[in-house]
Amino acid sequence: MPRLIVENLYKEYPTRDEPLVVLRDVNLRLDGGDSLAILGPSGSGKSTLLHILGTLDQPSSGTVRLDNNDPSTMDEPKLAQFRNKKIGFVFQQHYLLPQLTALENILVPALASGSVTDDVDAHARSLVDRVGLTDRIHHRPAEMSGGEQQRVAVARALVNRPSLILADEPTGNLDRGNALGIAQLLTEIQAESQASAVLVVVTHSEEIAGHFAGQRVLSGGTLMNRANAVTDHETA
Repeated sequence: MPRLIVENLYKEYPTRDEPLVVLRDVNLRLDGGDSLAILGPSGSGKSTLLHILGTLDQPSSGTVRLDNNDPSTMDEPKLAQFRNKKIGFVFQQHYLLPQLTALENILVPALASGSVTDDVDAHARSLVDRVGLTDRIHHRPAEMSGGEQQRVAVARALVNRPSLILADEPTGNLDRGNALGIAQLLTEIQAESQASAVLVVVTHSEEIAGHFAGQRVLSGGTLMNRANAVTDHETA
């Protein structure tokens, strides 16, 4: 069974007139080890879809299942625990805590689920090495560049060995060199992961999307294969 299954997903918001439909009949199946880039202009619903996949928002209808679990059936404490253990987030803004070092920021998700064991600490330190920040391990965010801070955010997303890694425009605030480095880093670390995580990245960059095995386009609230999206655009 695929690790991530999305079926007949709709999301709409009430307005004074007709409901505003942001997502319509989105379907997706991804196995462990799959990577997918979702392209689309600003306002196309990419972030909304990612938030629903990450259990930060609820769909109007349809289902999302991760590792055969339906998060919509969970109460808030159980959902928070599920999200922390199963899902790793990388956002455009890194959201590092300024008073913590690189290593301490990486360990925050592990701290949220209990005490940090020797195994978790060793894993976090290995991630510091893997993202190329060995000499920044005890530095605070203000002492690091934007690219270095985003590398800390990538490591933080991976510290709990999640089943699903979600990245929402993770390179949007970086220069081209750092942006491509982050995209390559995400795919390399996922490929090395023993947990065979699913990786879904939202981006507006064709160049960044090219680093990922699968590519889809969100247009008019519908998730389409790139070939279909191009055809529809040309027909219009």
